[in-house]
Amino acid sequence: MNNNPARKIAQTREYKATVLARIKRDPKFAKALYAEAVSALLEGETDEGLSMLRDLVHADITFKELSKQTGLGEKTLHRMLSRRGNPTTRNLFTVTKAICESLGITPQLKFAT
Repeated sequence: MNNNPARKIAQTREYKATVLARIKRDPKFAKALYAEAVSALLEGETDEGLSMLRDLVHADITFKELSKQTGLGEKTLHRMLSRRGNPTTRNLFTVTKAICESLGITPQLKFAT
């Protein structure tokens, strides 16, 4: 096993580039990733959920466009969607709604019985 930190960084960058490319070319994957992000947020896995939303923004909508759609500054959005971001509920729902619309998703609520 290679414990070289430079190798780990390269693998992470390759993985991230692969995910972003797949979001761009595969709408079903992007929608599934969005669903997984929302699920992670609802289950308290905030870091992971925000990271997935950030990937969707990078690949699909851009922070500049998201800023126009939400009325929130680009820097604010970058901070909100960082792994350690702490967005308000209002801002988080504003962002998720904009991403949802960009992906062409119509939200549906289903309650477990």
